[in-house]
Amino acid sequence: MRKAAFLPALLLAAAAAIPSAISAAPEAPAVSATDPAMAKVLADPRRDKDRVRDAFRHPAETLAFFRIKPDMVVADYMPSSGWYTRVLAPYLAEKGQYIGITAGLAAASGETRDRLAAFPAQFPEKAAGWTGLTANRIPAYTLDAIPAERKGTVDRVLIMRELHNMWPDGYLYNDLAAIRSLLKADGLLGIEEHRAKPDAPANYTLGINGYMREADVIALVEAHGFRLVAKSEVNANPKDTADWPNGVWTLPPVLALKDKDRAKYEAIGESDRMTLLFAKRP
Repeated sequence: MRKAAFLPALLLAAAAAIPSAISAAPEAPAVSATDPAMAKVLADPRRDKDRVRDAFRHPAETLAFFRIKPDMVVADYMPSSGWYTRVLAPYLAEKGQYIGITAGLAAASGETRDRLAAFPAQFPEKAAGWTGLTANRIPAYTLDAIPAERKGTVDRVLIMRELHNMWPDGYLYNDLAAIRSLLKADGLLGIEEHRAKPDAPANYTLGINGYMREADVIALVEAHGFRLVAKSEVNANPKDTADWPNGVWTLPPVLALKDKDRAKYEAIGESDRMTLLFAKRP
């Protein structure tokens, strides 16, 4: 039996075993308004199509909660179509650095493995087109091929709405270990994830529907060498019942049901999301 097949069950059990660790985490204070550099990035014409999502994703407030500053080195896990790339790469360009990272190849096969293997060569060019920066300023790696000189040099790693893929796809164990090795001793891991209700059925919250319980996410990440230091409700959406038969993709921006009940789902908006900050444990 593959390790990835039984790790979820073990780690779900861990969630019930650490309630004190969850309740002890402080609620983050309200973040300040955007700083001028962030305001400039968010107003860039390259983000014209992205900006409609700002009301749901709160990029300035979210990155402030993650304590990101312009002089930091920030690694973005599975940046996908580049929504946060178009914010972070320009914001960090003058004094810091943006790095694209994706899953290691060990748990992948077929077309997925080919796509991941191509990421280090292809992503810098894509990101250059998105941001106006040159490709050589945007390094990219798979997490099983991080150069030795990169390890211990990263201030922040962000996993934005991707943990629900990491878990069922078998990436979680190896990739969180690699992320730990990337981070400085005082580095932080920021996670945003679609949030299931605390009493949601177990078979709905294993990642394949996009939603995970907050307690399970905290347990999973803490079991891999991190500790929760803060959580925020900046990306909460109480209108989301988080029980859709088509999963989180029922809601915007995907709208999996197309025009069926479109007005209803657009009125709800994007998913209810947890926003969590973790530090490395010694």
